[in-house]
Amino acid sequence: MISKFLLFPYYLTLKIRNHLYDTGKLKSTRYDIPVLSVGNIAAGGTGKTPMVELMLKILSEKSKVAVLSRGYKRKSKGFRLVNCDDSAEIVGDEPLQIKRKFPQAIVAVDIERTNAIEQLLSLNQSERPDIILLDDAMQYRKLIPSETFALVDYNRPLFKDELLPIGRLRDIPNQIRRAETVILTKSPEYLNEWEIGRARQANRLRPEQNLYFTKLHYCTPKAVFEGIGDNHYIYSKEVFLFSGIADDKLILLHLSEKYEWIAHKRFSDHHSFTKHDINSLRRFAQKHPRTLLLTTEKDAQRLLHRDNLGDDVKKRLFYLPVETEFLTWDEYFRFQKALLEYVPAKATEPQEEEKAEAAASKQEEVPEMEQKESPEPQKEEKPGYLKPMEPVNGGLLF
Repeated sequence: MISKFLLFPYYLTLKIRNHLYDTGKLKSTRYDIPVLSVGNIAAGGTGKTPMVELMLKILSEKSKVAVLSRGYKRKSKGFRLVNCDDSAEIVGDEPLQIKRKFPQAIVAVDIERTNAIEQLLSLNQSERPDIILLDDAMQYRKLIPSETFALVDYNRPLFKDELLPIGRLRDIPNQIRRAETVILTKSPEYLNEWEIGRARQANRLRPEQNLYFTKLHYCTPKAVFEGIGDNHYIYSKEVFLFSGIADDKLILLHLSEKYEWIAHKRFSDHHSFTKHDINSLRRFAQKHPRTLLLTTEKDAQRLLHRDNLGDDVKKRLFYLPVETEFLTWDEYFRFQKALLEYVPAKATEPQEEEKAEAAASKQEEVPEMEQKESPEPQKEEKPGYLKPMEPVNGGLLF
């Protein structure tokens, strides 16, 4: 690492800090409740939020889950439970995105995760979570999670990257070895055994570390303002993308396969849109009346409470949802099974008892009813391989 020498004071600080936690000289807290930490070594761009959403979806079917985030760039302080009608300015864009997508989940923000967990555990029994998901907490060493899930961009092996600001690493790359599970995101469509082994070696993983490969799947655009957005614009041949995320290359590649003409305005990650930005967007919309105005789901959270967008922009303003997919079904089921092992037995017992009571009650109500053949169980819908990407078809980018 070049940055090891050029940024020696920073490198040394990280090294000493991690050593103090590893040796127990700095205190870390462990909780009885399952606490699953999702994070990365690089600063953004690994698909962390879609992974948190997938894990939340899996766990929510069996237990009550809380997602805990620091609420990056929010203006509020301390512990706060996120509501669907909050603004990104108050709670942060990613926590708001998760809460709006999963209203039944508990979503909270606090820069001090240990304080937030204490607050969550003090809730009434009916509201208290069974499992806590920590969003972006790999560098938060004040607590010891039940398991750490580290995300790494397949195309940027950690040991070939550099510390910020030369590269994109915010911690020493060997910290990846603290994670029990490593997920290589943005992977190629297909991988053979040799490529899998090379990826493990490139990130210097321990043999006992679990390794998975995922990709990002972009869905059909959705209106930022429900009830106002005009879906006809989705089928336009022209699109204007404006985004404030760490890495937008895959979005542009996806759009180049769908649209003939692409304009793009790039902002910094978690950019707070100014009055000037909104006015520029309105002027662009006036000059290009047939163009779809598109942003990311995270950026959309920061536009929801802007009152100067205008109806012409609102009806054409859409966001592009993105989901995490495993490369194979075997990997997905292996991951799902491992994740569900953290669901406490007590979380599933009431559901099973309710089903049994409902079935018994139904039998008592219709004792003379003729028996009917049970319908064939529906097959569970499973994610499969996506068709490999075709070459960029010449979309105009400027």
